[in-house]
Order: sequence, then structure tokens, then C-alpha cells
Amino acid sequence: MIPRLRLSDGHSIPALGFGLWQVPKDATAGVVSGALGLGYRLFDGAAIYGNEVGLGAALAAADVSRDEIFVTTKVWNDRQGHDSTLRAVEESLGRLGLERVDLCLIHWPTPARDRYLDTWRALIRLQAEGRLRSIGVSNFNGEQITRIIGETGVAPVLNQVELHPSLPQTALRAEHDALGVVTQSWTPLGRNLSFGTPAVQQIAAAKGKSPAQIVLRWHVQLGLSVIPRSTNPARMAENLALFDFALDEADMAAIGALEMGERLGPDPMTFA
Repeated sequence: MIPRLRLSDGHSIPALGFGLWQVPKDATAGVVSGALGLGYRLFDGAAIYGNEVGLGAALAAADVSRDEIFVTTKVWNDRQGHDSTLRAVEESLGRLGLERVDLCLIHWPTPARDRYLDTWRALIRLQAEGRLRSIGVSNFNGEQITRIIGETGVAPVLNQVELHPSLPQTALRAEHDALGVVTQSWTPLGRNLSFGTPAVQQIAAAKGKSPAQIVLRWHVQLGLSVIPRSTNPARMAENLALFDFALDEADMAAIGALEMGERLGPDPMTFA
């Protein structure tokens, strides 16, 4: 029973999902089928991951109603622009074997190209046509989100950003809250860098949980949607088992104090 977060367009998204970045394309169908069997219902994909065909194959074979499954894809940087975005989304739908996806994101703002406004207008059109149920962004800052709202009148329902104990994105999360935008965390475990800290070790020992479960529970209690990735069935099950315990205020504060302000991924202001 994974809680769902309300989106500003009236739809909702699971608070916990399965990330498909770096899942080998030949293994994707099997991994997704296994994740479905464990109870995952949100699958976060992207054209650049190269595994949309495998995701689509698993969904087609699934003994789970399509209405229960939430599928995300993303428009890659070199496909930005109005017409190229229209084509890119249709190509993703073809690879997935779907008539629509539940959420499509602009993968990176790539400010040097300055095409994300035209890309956003294309997503608005595709949403109106029923090809996309919800639309959002990834790796955007508050100023860029405010710009697209001001230019189009349509707000993204979600911004997916690098977020983990070392980079909790406190200021950006506050901007999201003010704009009605859900925050979703990529690299939520921060490459395990916080696992050996006294704070996480002590909380994990007290709760009888793994460090990964403690960090993922921190995300959930912050009201975030979180998309860990693993191809190990035991780890996949462990990452899902977050809803039989809770962190108290002191636990949350201790993890929040691990902030270092250092990114593990690219800088969205320069990445192209």
C-alpha cells in the first residue's frame, strides 16, 4: 500500500517508485516484471535510458491493470524544441507500446540552448491531445519554473531533481511548495555516502532497518516522491518496505543535518 501524492492537475503519483536509469536494456523486461510482482507501480523511464522497449514489453505482459501503473518518460536534450518534442514523445510512445504515458518531463533545462519554453508548449499540446496525462520538468530551478508558468500559464506538476541527505534541496523544495509542484528525488540514496554516518547508523540500529530504508523513509516523510533503483530482488523488496515504521522529529533533523551542498550529478545550469 504505497501512498500517493496529489498533483496540481488532479491526478496523483505514488510516493515510491522504481527508477530505470542504468538498468540494462536486455534485462529491463525481467526487472520490471519482478518489480511489479513485489508491488511497485511507478516506473520512471526516459528515452535516453535506452530501455523503453523492455519497459513496454513488461507492461504488456503484466497481470496488473494499466490503470494501476504509473509510467514516466522524458524528452532528452537534443530533442528539445516544439516539433522535435512532438516527434520524440511519439517515438517514446511507440517504443513503450502505449497510447499515453502518465507523466512526461523535460529531462534537463539546458539553458544554453534556451529551448525549454518551446518544448513545454509541445508538452501542453500533447497533454491536450490525450497523449500525456500529466507534464512536468526535471532538474529545473525555481526561476525556470516560474518562467514557464509566466509564459504559458501552465505549471509543471512535478520537478525531478537530485536530492539526498547530502543535497536536501531545502530552498528549492520550499519554492516547489509555494508553486504547487511535487518534488521527486533522483539518486535518493546519494550513492550510499550517508550510510556510514553516525546519525544514519544509530537510527538504523534503533529501528531495526537498513541505512537505505532509513534514508528512503526520510524522503517519504518529507512528502517527496522517490525513485530508487536496484536490479537485486532482495534490495528491490527492501526498498519497498518503508511503511511499517516512522522516523521521529529528532531522526528527521539528524538526517537533515548531513547536508554538504555537493552534487553527485551534473550541474543543471551548465549541463547540455
